[in-house]
Amino acid sequence: MESVQKALWLMESRFRGEVSLDELSEVAGISRYHFAHVFARAIGQSAMRYMRGRRLSEAARVLANGGSDILTVALDFGYGSHEAFTRAFRDQFGLTPESVRAQRNLDNVDLVEAIKMDDPITTLAPPRIEQGTLLLIAGLSGKYSLGTHQNIPALWERFQPHLGNVPGQVFPAGRRLKGGRTFGVCYNMDNDGNFDYLAGVEVSGFSDLPAEFARLRIPSQRYAIFTHREHVSTIHSVGMTIWTKWLPESGYEAVDAPFLEYYGEEFDGRTGMGGYQMWIPIKT
Repeated sequence: MESVQKALWLMESRFRGEVSLDELSEVAGISRYHFAHVFARAIGQSAMRYMRGRRLSEAARVLANGGSDILTVALDFGYGSHEAFTRAFRDQFGLTPESVRAQRNLDNVDLVEAIKMDDPITTLAPPRIEQGTLLLIAGLSGKYSLGTHQNIPALWERFQPHLGNVPGQVFPAGRRLKGGRTFGVCYNMDNDGNFDYLAGVEVSGFSDLPAEFARLRIPSQRYAIFTHREHVSTIHSVGMTIWTKWLPESGYEAVDAPFLEYYGEEFDGRTGMGGYQMWIPIKT
């Protein structure tokens, strides 16, 4: 199911725009014909139908929350006109966008939720143990749970236009990389598995940031840093392996502090390839 997992990651990263079957099969690493059949058998519907349902479901959420006018929502989710959006919306849900916006709830809307694939235990390279420095991270944030973490790529999609243009963004060794280094930060987790997630970059200070940006000061902390070279869709299986296998056997204890995903200059946000790191705060 690895090919389907990769395709689902790309869909959730870009459901506001068009993603072709060719792009999905390329990321999945198999032929277009093979991918179309594998996805349909695994998910129970075609890739394009699932993608359309996800896009319209997220648009419905925006409308039910009292979002902007219908045309703005239509354009935000990749439809060229009010008429095209209304037609697709009615075909999907049997309702008009206007009616959902007016009722301010989704009680009678059959949403297509993001599919969560099983996260198997995977093989990890041994981590390195390092003392991290103070980090100031700024970006966009949202609230998630262990049951909705598959929606996080959509937050990265929203943050993408800001990469490389955040006031005070820190670039390594004086080099202005394309987009720079990025961090995903999980914090404020409660006993029910709900948590805040920030998609952002390191900054030198919090002044002059856009009003909608979240700001997070992370003190100096000791980390176990895991480097993983596989596709980013493996991130949840890697996390599960760390928390359920490595930590209990390691002699370390997790600290109640933010833990981080780190994406360096080699990471390609378009394909999800290039590898990533997971920084787990620990103590002996």
